[in-house]
Amino acid sequence: MKQSATKQAQEKCPYCGGKGYFQLLLGGSETCAECGGSGKNK
Repeated sequence: MKQSATKQAQEKCPYCGGKGYFQLLLGGSETCAECGGSGKNK
């Protein structure tokens, strides 16, 4: 169980936390440029 959690963490994009977008301060959201919105690490 611990192994799968570690593997899952590695698959997430470290910049957006696996969400695929950033929440903007003024409202709305912006697609993460690092993962292209997929939320997965390259």
